[in-house]
Amino acid sequence: MTRPIQAIIHPAALVNNLLVARQAAPTAKLMSVVKANGYGHGLLRVARALEESDGFAVLSVDEAVRMREAGFTQPILLLEGVFHSGELSIVSELGLSIVVHCVEQIEMLKRAWSPVKLNVFLKLNTGMNRLGFAPESFPSALAALQACAIVGQITLMTHFATADEAAGVGEQLARFKGLTQHCTLPQSLANSAACLRYPETHGDWVRPGIMLYGASPIATQRAADLGLESAMSLVSEIISIQNVKAGAPVGYGGTYRAERDMRIGIVACGYADGYPRHAETGTPILVMGQRTRTLGRVSMDMLAVDLGDLPDAGVACPVTMWGVGLPVEEVARAAGTISYELLCARAERVPVVEG
Repeated sequence: MTRPIQAIIHPAALVNNLLVARQAAPTAKLMSVVKANGYGHGLLRVARALEESDGFAVLSVDEAVRMREAGFTQPILLLEGVFHSGELSIVSELGLSIVVHCVEQIEMLKRAWSPVKLNVFLKLNTGMNRLGFAPESFPSALAALQACAIVGQITLMTHFATADEAAGVGEQLARFKGLTQHCTLPQSLANSAACLRYPETHGDWVRPGIMLYGASPIATQRAADLGLESAMSLVSEIISIQNVKAGAPVGYGGTYRAERDMRIGIVACGYADGYPRHAETGTPILVMGQRTRTLGRVSMDMLAVDLGDLPDAGVACPVTMWGVGLPVEEVARAAGTISYELLCARAERVPVVEG
């Protein structure tokens, strides 16, 4: 018998979420971020649903190759650029765009030859302190790229560290504007949260990511309130019912003890499927479409749920870990993590279907 767990991907939700991004940033081009296997949804499946995007952003050359082979002709940006000079020939052949965030990448471009000019996104470090040129290095980096024979269009970019938080983007945006005020080059600044919250950051390209998958990028707002729809539902079934006495332990380590005589459902889903092991008792979950809670420690292949208020629930009853009816960010928050991690952590052993 096939194990009942599966991930249901909703292409219509992806299309809807792209439309929300388009409406939020009507004057900018949309570069849909599909790295990490489309945030766990499947790279090509997501790209097909988001085919109206003006461009795509991925992490690796391999992802870009797959997309070109599948027929996608839009601009494709490598978000961390090339990792070694040997990749530049593929970049040239496939017409990819590359982020340039360090001197070493500029040196690669200086030494390379290409029959066509390569479009680059020059990344500025405006305060996230992860990738990008420091403000004092920006003028020389820009000049070096402008003097490089194989460099074509240059777009200026940065990435916001707190666009989704109360701190906002003010400090980083001011730093970016101060550095680029005399430049007329295209710009790309906004991630999902900035796309929705800060129109002044939209520039020429916005880079929506998590919002495309139906999760809210803003902690204080629900996805539904932003018009976003869940693009993945992780679902399974109850495979066993246990009747436990008050005080009896449940699961490894006995971290939960029954508060009373209880009916407990055992669900075919565990951390080997991508469900967070650190999710504590009380993490929300749906059984037969009704909200209840997890109990005890998550196992490799199973987890326990409270059926105290669900007398009709039994073996083979449907369970939703997250998705339609239960926002992934709510589950993530209860588990002490973020929606990105849950979506990207879907295990390969979990079958994927479209619905």
